[in-house]
Amino acid sequence: MRFQLLDRIEEIEPGSQITAVKLLRADEQYLSDHFPNFPVMPGVLMLEAMFQACRWLLLESDHYERAVVVLREARNIKFTDFVTPGQELKICANIIKDDGTTVTLKVSGSVDGASAVGGRLILERLNLADRYPEMATYDAYSRKQMRKTCQGLLPPHKVAVGPRE
Repeated sequence: MRFQLLDRIEEIEPGSQITAVKLLRADEQYLSDHFPNFPVMPGVLMLEAMFQACRWLLLESDHYERAVVVLREARNIKFTDFVTPGQELKICANIIKDDGTTVTLKVSGSVDGASAVGGRLILERLNLADRYPEMATYDAYSRKQMRKTCQGLLPPHKVAVGPRE
């Protein structure tokens, strides 16, 4: 299953930070099963939204040189409030350590300025072809698709730039 949890990227400073937004809509399918009488965004999807924001930051920072970004660790994740239909989860992430392959980010999510979730994420970025040379075609396709998707999330004045494939 592939799904995009972010609605827009408000700000992005490649190599440094990102601010992105997820609007929780009342008609999202999982809400009918996740506490039907008290619909809230599941914590795992809050974590996924934070990961997706961090992934866009790394892809933009590297000009899409690496096709794959994976979550290696989620540390000290604390859920402090609910996100209910009609509310926006505003995600802010800052790179605090980058060793070339692995990146540690401080990430938080808030609703109307109040903390809803926060912690640290450790992500790894790579090309599949580095380990499996026959996957080079997939890497090129993935980079192209990711760039296209990101451009739909960015404000018009911040359209993604970088080498084209």
